[in-house]
Amino acid sequence: MMAIPLLHLLVLGTILFCLGLAIVLTKRHAIAILMGIELLFNAANLNLVAFAQHDPDRLQGQVYSLFVMLIAACETAVALAIVLQVFKYFKTAHLQDIDQLNG
Repeated sequence: MMAIPLLHLLVLGTILFCLGLAIVLTKRHAIAILMGIELLFNAANLNLVAFAQHDPDRLQGQVYSLFVMLIAACETAVALAIVLQVFKYFKTAHLQDIDQLNG
């Protein structure tokens, strides 16, 4: 089986990272920002696996990638729970409309 060249994987990772960064910087909806952050994590995972392809110990990059996916899943669960509670209280998920947080 022919391996995908490293340059192609790095270009794809860069495109994913730039797309995620653009979403995080331009969107004001909390769910869209979370999706952008997930794109950033996936770009990092792709780079980890791509570089692991050229390492004698290939398993290390894949283990790091699984660890990052685990952390991303936990982060998403906590962030969605927070967004749901904010939505219940403010009746919106747009970050511009949420201007007060009282404890």
